[in-house]
Amino acid sequence: MKTVALLHPGEMGAAIGACLGGLGLRVVWASAGRSAATRSRANAAGLEDLGALERALGVADIVLSVCPPHGALALAREVAGHGFRGIYIDANAVSPATVRNIGRVLEAAEATFVDGGIIGPPPVPGLSSRIYLSGGPARDVAAVFAGSNLQAIPLEGAAGAASALKACYAAWTKGATALLAAIRALAVHEGIEAALLEEWKRSQPELPKRSEVVTAQARKAWRWIGEMEEIAASFEAAGLPAGFHLAAADLYRRLEGFKDGAAPPALAEVTTAFRRGAPRRKASSGVRRRSSVRQQEETPPARFKFGTAAIKRDAAKRLRLLKRS
Repeated sequence: MKTVALLHPGEMGAAIGACLGGLGLRVVWASAGRSAATRSRANAAGLEDLGALERALGVADIVLSVCPPHGALALAREVAGHGFRGIYIDANAVSPATVRNIGRVLEAAEATFVDGGIIGPPPVPGLSSRIYLSGGPARDVAAVFAGSNLQAIPLEGAAGAASALKACYAAWTKGATALLAAIRALAVHEGIEAALLEEWKRSQPELPKRSEVVTAQARKAWRWIGEMEEIAASFEAAGLPAGFHLAAADLYRRLEGFKDGAAPPALAEVTTAFRRGAPRRKASSGVRRRSSVRQQEETPPARFKFGTAAIKRDAAKRLRLLKRS
């Protein structure tokens, strides 16, 4: 195992590639179709650009997939379509069900599959993180990372165990970040933010600072939309309510406007974006009129229910889409 194809060198991927390169491994990537920012990160990390994905796969013993959750399955299918038969590590923030589906795709193409879940910041000098591994030769793959800033920890479970651990961890960290920021937005709306902060200082002294963490994360919140939806699917598959993290996904979707910003936004900008909501496409006037008439004809008399019907409809729709993928 001397050559790793890294797909793709975002902030996390580039840092991992630099770690592996520092161990003496050859780390390659494919620049075709990638952005100038990605090229810049890859160059800074010392990664070898082979241009086309097919060329990178042709020399690789291991493929390490680190991409936004919504692209993980499509990337696996693309790699399988090129006939890659080495070790494929999916290190994306997806649900156990999604990662098992990815595993079936790769194994049908005669690749060896390992499930991975990354916890912690990009492993640059001075910062260390963990990658949990399960399924296939997880223990052998863990040895590849030995001595780097990315500590590899093999789990005894089959593929899906590492992704489940990542989902449970992020369900709290990123879910709580969204919840606390939404609470601040509600407090501003009701005019009691100062009183809430004073009470938190008395009884929950860590929360005022914790509730502002979202400002540092807002520019990459777009990456967490899919992750929250994958976590929601994990809860639903276990017979648990999915609404907590579908709501978090909705909140992070409302922060997409901060992507690639030059500086972190102020908390007031975040709470305003939360309350403004996600942009919606406007239907034509004829469509709106027909929809309004049909709704009046078909909608039964409203009855009070706990929860929000709109959130429930969105939850059901997103879960159906995730299952189909």
